[in-house]
Amino acid sequence: MAERAFSVTRLPGFTTIAITAFVALYAPILVLVVYSFNASNSVATWGGFSLDWYRAAWENEAVQEAALRSVIIAAFAACFSTILATLTAVGTTRRGRFKGETFIYVIINQPLMVPEIVTAVALLILFGAIRQATGLHGLGYLILAHTAFCVPFAYLPIRARLEGMDMSLETAAADLYATPWQAFRHVTLPLLLPGIIAGAMLAFVVSLDDVIITEFVKSAGQDTLPTYMLGQLRRAMTPEVNAISTALLALTVLLLTIFFFITRGRDR
Repeated sequence: MAERAFSVTRLPGFTTIAITAFVALYAPILVLVVYSFNASNSVATWGGFSLDWYRAAWENEAVQEAALRSVIIAAFAACFSTILATLTAVGTTRRGRFKGETFIYVIINQPLMVPEIVTAVALLILFGAIRQATGLHGLGYLILAHTAFCVPFAYLPIRARLEGMDMSLETAAADLYATPWQAFRHVTLPLLLPGIIAGAMLAFVVSLDDVIITEFVKSAGQDTLPTYMLGQLRRAMTPEVNAISTALLALTVLLLTIFFFITRGRDR
């Protein structure tokens, strides 16, 4: 009699644990979304269905400024981190094994392994020293900080795409007297484009949602949407925060859904 392959789903209590975990993770988010439509001024008392808080958030100039600043920072960070991640991925996958390869992977993925607050403190010290030495201020520090943090998030899907590509196409281009740049531009880059788009979108989402690094690095008047919401939690809280959170959640889910379909199409 053939033995059935082991499956964790057949373990006693697996279904109960899985359902409990999903409820614990998503029930608070569901409550947040429901109460974003609350007509009452209280975040905990239901006063009927209303879109007033979405309207209030839309007309709030502070929210508009913070949202625009978040999008600008995320767009620049996604662009820069994707360029760096693409160059790094090509450099580490389009050649044989080399000395120090593991060390390079560790350095690239360092922001994923080290607690984010450690990275934030390190960036705070570094940028503080630069500000003191140069006297330069502005949004560039936040963009650089987000870029450094987003590189590994962009790198992972790009590297995965490169590793799944057939190198014989690039070899064929070289046999047809294409220069390395021509082979990259006309063969590698078009095939790599889905991975680049996926990496850029993932980096954009990570930057858009970041709180800890932004809170440490930002200067006065440089609130992003997440840090603006954090500041509102310290004051009198209204369902407007729920409405902003729901809108941010919807945008994140939309971008991640697009990312899923891009990577799914890549796998096919």
